[in-house]
Amino acid sequence: MIKNDFFELFRKAHWVLTLLISGVMSYPAIAAEMHPEPLLLHASRVFDGSQFRDNLSILIKNGQVSQVNRRDLMSIDEGTKVIDLGDATVLPGLIELHAHLSYRNVPADIVLQHGITTIRDLGGPVHQPYGGNGSLRVLTSGPILTAHDGYPIVNLGASNIAKAVSSEEEAERVVRELIGAGAVVIKVALEPGGEIGAPWSVHHDHGEHSHDHHGKHTHEHQEYGHMHNNKQVSHQHSNSDSDHSFDSKQAWPLLSEKIVTAIVNEAHSHDRSVTAHVAEEKGVQIALNAGVDEWAHMPCDEVPDALLKQAISQNVKIVATIDTLSKCTGIERNTKLWSELGGKILYGAEIAHPEIPWGINTQELLYMMQLTGMSLVEALRAATSLAGEHLKLFPKVGTIQQGSPADIIAVRGDLALDLKKLEYPELVISGGQIVVNRFSD
Repeated sequence: MIKNDFFELFRKAHWVLTLLISGVMSYPAIAAEMHPEPLLLHASRVFDGSQFRDNLSILIKNGQVSQVNRRDLMSIDEGTKVIDLGDATVLPGLIELHAHLSYRNVPADIVLQHGITTIRDLGGPVHQPYGGNGSLRVLTSGPILTAHDGYPIVNLGASNIAKAVSSEEEAERVVRELIGAGAVVIKVALEPGGEIGAPWSVHHDHGEHSHDHHGKHTHEHQEYGHMHNNKQVSHQHSNSDSDHSFDSKQAWPLLSEKIVTAIVNEAHSHDRSVTAHVAEEKGVQIALNAGVDEWAHMPCDEVPDALLKQAISQNVKIVATIDTLSKCTGIERNTKLWSELGGKILYGAEIAHPEIPWGINTQELLYMMQLTGMSLVEALRAATSLAGEHLKLFPKVGTIQQGSPADIIAVRGDLALDLKKLEYPELVISGGQIVVNRFSD
């Protein structure tokens, strides 16, 4: 009891400190603060979260988009700051639906400077949503719920990333506690650990990642502090990989279907959804039977057609993370089939994994387009307006329209001609406050 009381006191103290640092008063309200003077942007191209539009101006007041129209039709107050971006592409800041920001100590300011304006941090300390007013908007799930000695506890430990539950009653109580502390989504792990090519798998090579056999170039993000390979999805594996056989006796324990169902029902009663780390057939089946709303990854192993069809019929959404899982044997087939069947994919790159940029990952967008046949517009929607709708918390986030949060990025030139520019935006605005502006250089 003393230990639990201490933990609760520590958690509350951490939350108070977070409030003081972020300037947030309560959830879901955002603290009032002094915003800069009105700002008018003009650019050759604007992607508004739905479509590309030419030669538009965007008026920003009090942290929100006030008007979007042709410049000659705008009503502009005296004292409005005007930035003519010229031949540039403006779009909403991207939304990262799968990150491990806190657990891996990824600097939030770096993520924001590289074009992500809203992030969902899955696994780690839980806190109320904060940011969006000159800083990264951070939403959390809190610890991943899992079985005792299950993933990720079995290989990463439980501290600050996971919590084991062993009964329906305990699961319901923990869900209530997480939501009360600010969780916007509940995450569960259904991972036995046998998938070839997955970064968490018992078969994964935990040494230096190498994709030289694909003949692709490697580039360095110096600001990110790590390497990111511009690699291709592949079914190729070394002989040493294929010689492994996974003994089911070694499988990591999974939450029971009854416990997952209890988690889902409790979360839904508080208007929260449940996302599941699933990577193969057994975990997928439990998630479907329990009514889980979202899969945190495209599955790593090939999943039977019938289960994918069932998931679509249950309106399950999948957060892609294709780049992270590009060594998986089933990733290409699952992604293509999911799309052919009409399944919905949302953007998520799993920031904090090796080789994943601390910001927008254009390779993830390219994989989404390559494997599903998405157009650039459709891929951008999956990372902006559709991702914002999926969050259900901040109206119009991920769009540029009247009343939307003024979370805006811009790059020089036509994005359709050079998508890579998106990883290095030259203008970043969060809640109407300019974070990066290289157009004035």
